[in-house]
Amino acid sequence: MRLTYTSDLWWKNAVIYCLDVETFKDGNGDGVGDFRGLTQEIDYLAGLGVTCLWLMPFFPTPGKDDGYDVTDFYSVDPRLGTLGDFVEFMRTAHDRGLRVIADLVVNHTSDQHPWFQEARSSKESPLRDWYVWSDVPEPDDRSQIVFPDKEDSVWELDEKTGQYYLHSFYRHQPDLNVANPAVRDEIARVLGFWMELGLSGFRVDAVPYLIENVDPKLADPHDFLADLRAFMTRRKGDSVLLGEVNVPYEELVTYFGEGLGDQVTMCFDFIGMQRAWLSLARGEAEPLASALRERPRPPKDCQWATFLRNHDELTLDKLTEEERQEVFQAFGPEKDMQVFGRGLRRRLPPMLGGDLRRIKMAYSLLFSLPGTPVLFYGEEIGLGEDLEAEGRMAVRVPMQWSPDGGFGRGEPERAMPDGPFGPRRVNVADQKRDNASLLRWIQLLIERYRECPELAWGSCTVLDAGHPAVLAHRCDVDGATVVIVHNLSDTAQEAGLTLDGLDGCLLTDLLADGTTEVPDGGRVSLPLGPHGCRWLRASAPEVPPEDASAKWEHSR
Repeated sequence: MRLTYTSDLWWKNAVIYCLDVETFKDGNGDGVGDFRGLTQEIDYLAGLGVTCLWLMPFFPTPGKDDGYDVTDFYSVDPRLGTLGDFVEFMRTAHDRGLRVIADLVVNHTSDQHPWFQEARSSKESPLRDWYVWSDVPEPDDRSQIVFPDKEDSVWELDEKTGQYYLHSFYRHQPDLNVANPAVRDEIARVLGFWMELGLSGFRVDAVPYLIENVDPKLADPHDFLADLRAFMTRRKGDSVLLGEVNVPYEELVTYFGEGLGDQVTMCFDFIGMQRAWLSLARGEAEPLASALRERPRPPKDCQWATFLRNHDELTLDKLTEEERQEVFQAFGPEKDMQVFGRGLRRRLPPMLGGDLRRIKMAYSLLFSLPGTPVLFYGEEIGLGEDLEAEGRMAVRVPMQWSPDGGFGRGEPERAMPDGPFGPRRVNVADQKRDNASLLRWIQLLIERYRECPELAWGSCTVLDAGHPAVLAHRCDVDGATVVIVHNLSDTAQEAGLTLDGLDGCLLTDLLADGTTEVPDGGRVSLPLGPHGCRWLRASAPEVPPEDASAKWEHSR
């Protein structure tokens, strides 16, 4: 395919890698990850094949919510380094061809932020309307409480002024009021500052809360997202907004900007993620298949971001209560594995019992779904969780570089306990030397994903595979086709597919050696081992498989 075309829309087939600077690599021996340590591992990330790094918050913070309680949007937390360290990291990342985006956490600030300290100083403060106030705690909808284990209301009394302030999340995180034009201007200024230092965009935290919990209510809340996107495009034409928008599909499309695609560039597919876990729990394809059939096609130049795990709890809030309990029973039956009554605080490898065959199949599934895959740091080596840590911190454990941890010269503040997923058994150094390791498998999947533009740019069709445990889909774009099959069961299966329009083609396995000829009528049988997966590129017999998508380039 024509790289000059896709480089303008780099996010359409990027591989995004989310990391927390604090837990990735310690560069100065104080037990806390930092930008100097992260910079040391840029070559590892480039070698893995990822194309975009997503940084969790690295701003100054009191640390009550792992950095999501920000006290200064224009600086770096001193524990993680300086602005100079950040610039050196950005220069090195760009030198290796990596783009970088960062968390944009502007739906709230810390209650220690100077803006809020000034706002609460009196009702006449010039920054008073930068936050949302009320004389009485408005009637609470308990379903809107994000952290029911910690909060029983979204309103908190400020005793000095006698008014209540809105906090959609924790009480120490007062909501910013984007209905105020001065707040909107300041948010744009924050974006512009970090873009000048090299960022290619932002992951927008909790987008619905950002535009809806304001006073007075905006006539059209989505105008603010469109304004932000327009501002970023003026500053840097290929910048992106990656939205955390966990709402049903029919509501979510408005966050792209309806048919215009002028608001959020990419949205996480929370529905597909949750249905994928239900499919894995049942060993049946239908839950995920139904999500793929229901998922609307995003506007031109927008994209879905696919994932199986992220830095938060594995939320299952869009499943029914019965379905949620199925997933709990399969992957987190103990109460301390669950959180908020809606999710799991576990990483994928322990959830799948450390079964490497099943883990590899799950990541094959992720990379073959239509969209842009997002990895959470450590997924490439099978990093586990620490259930002794509080809440969502269970999955935010130090990266494991060697059998002794390799995090840095000092002991990490949150050391991973020894065990089946401790550093002696799970680390980068050992897996680099093992061609059968999960690390090498992830590298292969990234390489094949990048070689298959059909997965990111094509139309997806779910196929009838003839067995409930087998998920089969094909992705087509301008005459180029990739067929993907996954066996979700622990017994061998035979997938029977009808591949319309591919009579006489060869199907070349992309993850292993082998070819299958498609006979007249397009009916093929594909054997799959237990938890087996196959990626197959369709090509005419006289066309090498690697050239099969050339028709697309010529048609552009």
